[in-house]
Amino acid sequence: MKRILIRSGKSPFRVASREEFLHQDLIGTNSGNLLFSDATHKILLTEHTEITSNGLPTDTSAARAKEINERYDVFVVPLANAFRPSFKASLDRLSTLIEQLTIPVVVLGVGAQADETFDVKRLGPIEASVKRFCRAVLERSASIGVRGELTASYLHNLGFSEAEVDIIGCPSMFLHGETFPALSRPGTIDAASRIAINLSPGAVTVGDVAGLADHAYRRFPHLTYFAQNMTDAQLLFWGDTSEASGNDDALPRRLSHPLFQENKVRVPLDPRTWLEELSTFDFAYGTRIHGNIAALLSGTPAVVLVHDSRTLELCRYFDIPHRMLRGLPGDIHPADLYAQADYRPLVDGHAERFRRFREFLGRNNLQNTFTHGDGGAAYETRLAALKLPSPIGVWDGSDDGAFQYRISRLHERAERSERAVTSLTKQNKELRKLVADLEKRLSGVERRAAVRIGPAIRRRVRRAKTDNA
Repeated sequence: MKRILIRSGKSPFRVASREEFLHQDLIGTNSGNLLFSDATHKILLTEHTEITSNGLPTDTSAARAKEINERYDVFVVPLANAFRPSFKASLDRLSTLIEQLTIPVVVLGVGAQADETFDVKRLGPIEASVKRFCRAVLERSASIGVRGELTASYLHNLGFSEAEVDIIGCPSMFLHGETFPALSRPGTIDAASRIAINLSPGAVTVGDVAGLADHAYRRFPHLTYFAQNMTDAQLLFWGDTSEASGNDDALPRRLSHPLFQENKVRVPLDPRTWLEELSTFDFAYGTRIHGNIAALLSGTPAVVLVHDSRTLELCRYFDIPHRMLRGLPGDIHPADLYAQADYRPLVDGHAERFRRFREFLGRNNLQNTFTHGDGGAAYETRLAALKLPSPIGVWDGSDDGAFQYRISRLHERAERSERAVTSLTKQNKELRKLVADLEKRLSGVERRAAVRIGPAIRRRVRRAKTDNA
């Protein structure tokens, strides 16, 4: 039995409550992370493997490294846009842990984060961290798996050879192995259509994200906005005072926005329920790469609106229909997006891409369920028996079963705040006393100095007057 440790927010078979997802951040700030980590779990699960989730926080202690070396045979690390400045500390922690491991370490689908022109100048501050991480991984694996050509080029320019870098895309696209789901036809996309939209607040500097949201809302009564960030989930769960305060925003990120007012916002908490809900829609579009991959995996046609390198390279590699967000009018009609989309390269080239992915796993001594197992049947059967959480929607203030948690959570926060205030008040008193003591000492020094130098100054003044007389 091969014992595999996976870096993921949770096991696909762990049924977590909304409160657990929010309190422990099981989605790693973004629901898309669970999509590729769950896919990895399914792909690697055979009768000869035992898979354990490591969680997302990285324990770099020698004790934890020793435990991993003793209990597991391989550490598998699915990643997304990990080569970015804001992830530097997390990347360094991963490197610190990996450098202590004696077992193989396999990285699946890591990517660099840059703009859509792939200008890597902004990655300068993390260059040393990226090199350190890749060296640590390559000392423990045959090669490192990256998301696409842009990340591969970035690593080649850092000195890593072609043999050390394999383009494998994202594991999420291989949820069904070498077979890609047949995509439905939406028919005429009009006011009667069920439309799913996904948006990245960070894309506002590239395109008219607010305009996309507004026009989608006005055109389609059956619209649902699938948000993915933890901040969105917290907003849905806790609410805010934006409506009462008149605090409006053109982007759907406050409850005063019409999409929240009409309960048309969802944050997925589990890939299975996410795909099940998306399968009932006619068309999906937006800036979220995994939001659109989820739609495609559910059989719903989707178009990605590309705003950065991480989405662009995956779209190019998998031939996912896409349009560049920069310069795209906010009132673009999804019917036009669908009319210009060609899904044949995506479907026709999928088997070849899966072959490359399978060979990458083989070079790193990892079996997969589609070649060496039951094709994921046992995984799906076990998953189907679970009552997994549906996407979280807007809390209307009524009893939704979470009142006790909310009160307990607020009480804990209040206690922590009180302890912090007490501690700061004590520190403030100590600092004020110290300042007062310093002022007294300084005042005494000044008085003594005046006593010592006063006569000398007066004599000089008298001489000066005599000389000038």
